Amino acid sequence: MPPHLFAVSLHEVDSAGVLFFSHLFRHAHDAYEGLMDSLGFPLPTLIAEGVRLPLVHAEANYLHPLGHGEAISVEVRVTDVGRTSFALGYRFIDKAGRVRAEAATIHVHIDPVTEQSAPLPPLLAETLAARRGA
Repeated sequence: MPPHLFAVSLHEVDSAGVLFFSHLFRHAHDAYEGLMDSLGFPLPTLIAEGVRLPLVHAEANYLHPLGHGEAISVEVRVTDVGRTSFALGYRFIDKAGRVRAEAATIHVHIDPVTEQSAPLPPLLAETLAARRGA
């Protein structure tokens, strides 16, 4: 999957002129949507089919500030696939190839009727497992 690309916008920076911490997760989520599209599981289709994959955990390490106007690429990879959940890792890389931040998310499949965790749809689980580490 090609990386998700973005430039840090003026409305995303704080008074110190760097990316406000929560905006990192918006870009991680955009990369997640791109990954799911590239795997053949666009989120609008999954949602329409009743597949719910809410994010239940998120964390980030901010290694170097991201400033207004900087071009950043986000690499996303599948780091784990369980029975009911999967984990993703993200690397935010600048034009010089330096990792500026890292993030991780965990998504759980929720049964829309019981609202309890449920096994991942088999094809989705197989596809994610095949991409683990890539």
